[in-house]
Amino acid sequence: MSSAAQIAANRANAQLSTGPNTESGKANSSLNAVNTGLTGRTVLLPSDAAALYQAHVSEVTARFTPATEQERLLVQSIADTEWRLARIPSLEMGIYAVGRLEFAQFFANEAPDVRNHLIDAQVFLSYQRQLNNLSIQESRLRRQREKDLAALRCAQEQRTCAEKASSRAAAVKSTQVVRHTRQLQNDPAESGFVFSNAVTEAQSLDIDRDPMYGDSRERPEVA
Repeated sequence: MSSAAQIAANRANAQLSTGPNTESGKANSSLNAVNTGLTGRTVLLPSDAAALYQAHVSEVTARFTPATEQERLLVQSIADTEWRLARIPSLEMGIYAVGRLEFAQFFANEAPDVRNHLIDAQVFLSYQRQLNNLSIQESRLRRQREKDLAALRCAQEQRTCAEKASSRAAAVKSTQVVRHTRQLQNDPAESGFVFSNAVTEAQSLDIDRDPMYGDSRERPEVA
């Protein structure tokens, strides 16, 4: 357990550390977004507009119209991944902007157009690790997006098939109820007759086969 003296010393040391003071130090500190803005669980950076993020999530939700909790979670993941992917170009531009500030005094004796190219090359060489990290994170995010899209399509197809099967089952059941109701309504036994529908149908077939009553045969002339 820390003593009172140690706590006081820690507080004093904290007051002495106020972060980077030089332009170069501040620029390097700003590159922390390359490491945290793409891989961390926090989607929004301090520079991000919450309203724009919410509008983006609403647009993605309207695009995929999730209907279940699983689908909503996948759509949210897709929206967050696309938000991070959209951040990569601005981070790359930021790296080069930082580098141009840092190396603004380099190659002073060169022609302006050549000097600009040389400074960009120096930025790339100096921040190659950060730029490569951007490329790696972009590939990872794109794979994650494709994975979530495939899972979402599968979930929606399964839900659609289940809904169609349920609808067909309901239609069959409804048809059976209607037929059963009609059968009861037309059953001679229900109307006080002795014979059932099965008997009367058999009798109807016999009548149809009888040349005296069949509609498809000529009746014999009566002398």
